[in-house]
Amino acid sequence: MEALIDIGANLTHDSFADDLNDVVRRAIDAGIGHFVVTGSSEQGSHDACNLAEHYPGVMFATAGVHPHHASEYCQQVEHTLAGLLEQDAVVAVGECGLDYFRNFSPVNAQKYAFTAQLELAIASKMPVFLHQREAHDDFLEILTPAMQHISHAVAHCFTGTATMLREYLDLGLYIGITGWICDERRGADLQKIVSEIPLNRLMLETDAPYLLPRSLKPRPKSRRNEPAYLTEVLRVVAQCSGRSEAEIATAATQNARRFFELDTA
Repeated sequence: MEALIDIGANLTHDSFADDLNDVVRRAIDAGIGHFVVTGSSEQGSHDACNLAEHYPGVMFATAGVHPHHASEYCQQVEHTLAGLLEQDAVVAVGECGLDYFRNFSPVNAQKYAFTAQLELAIASKMPVFLHQREAHDDFLEILTPAMQHISHAVAHCFTGTATMLREYLDLGLYIGITGWICDERRGADLQKIVSEIPLNRLMLETDAPYLLPRSLKPRPKSRRNEPAYLTEVLRVVAQCSGRSEAEIATAATQNARRFFELDTA
């Protein structure tokens, strides 16, 4: 089976500080060949780029400002992101978008930072790694006019409804599926609609260290998620889609290579 690509892993998180090499080795042993490390703030994007450069050809990075940090967005941050986007290891703008679930940043600041990063993606001709939570209507209002100028965009960690899924697909988005689908409670609705995602729009991610798949057996002693568990996301997606794991793995990996223009030779 083709090696998987984890398109969203927060490997600069403090929980990986002491054993990252072991985490990477376990993932590679499990069949995960490459990782895209998520940047979610100015410093976090620097850290993601540096980490990717430390594992050349294995790790890549995104550079962006998560809506939780939107109030920090300014010209200096934008200048930093623009510089990072010129680095070979950085393959997308983001994680960016809107999050009204907790509103860690004011709504107006979120909208400004999101719009600015979409403009940055257009100017740099880079794909976009998107975040949306409890902000669907505003998210679409801002994203829709930009999409005709953006190369590719992925709805990271999709957990929405069937209607949302159709709207995202109609807009041309790729769909990132995480261990949310492995939750027999919260992920039940997603399990029912994942088969509606065309194979050429599906990608897989862990969002590690978050969203540990609840269906893992035996259950890990630690609640920390890690890229090795992407195989469990694959298993559940295949099961819910009525397809083989090999078919899902091949499609998701090819999509990720194409989307991020990864040089994994």
